[in-house]
Amino acid sequence: MLVIEQFAEPKASATERLELSFDTRCKSRLRTKLASGEECGLFLERGTVLRGGDRLLANDGRVVEVVAAPEKLMEAMSGDPLLIAKAAYHLGNRHVAVHLLPGKLRFVADHVLGEMVRGLSLKVAEVEAPFEPESGAYGSHPHGHSSDGEGRGPRIHDHFKK
Repeated sequence: MLVIEQFAEPKASATERLELSFDTRCKSRLRTKLASGEECGLFLERGTVLRGGDRLLANDGRVVEVVAAPEKLMEAMSGDPLLIAKAAYHLGNRHVAVHLLPGKLRFVADHVLGEMVRGLSLKVAEVEAPFEPESGAYGSHPHGHSSDGEGRGPRIHDHFKK
């Protein structure tokens, strides 16, 4: 079994791919399979949240690219930025992870939340897409991390080192 215990350089050329859902990318200990079917074990620092595009270094020297797997989501759309902001506020108030995009936001499919957002006058559709929710105001949050332009955002443990 391939063992992965650390990150590779952000621009390292990957020879393997690891496709994971957002919930799975929040686990620091995980037994899974690469896209090739080879078994691998992740043993990363507790609190690590992987993002699509992250590069991992396997103990045998191979570089593995993390890919955000498509997931069943709801996508709320509006040309009115205020309506998007209201929906994000109400979802955040319920501790729902939200992926913000121009003119729309995404959240894990839930019919009750979908109806709430429709009640705010947004169009809501079910989609299957990668989920990369916002990290929170302090740059670290158990629901994810913002990108730093290099494909890796801060990790939860980085917040506590200050």
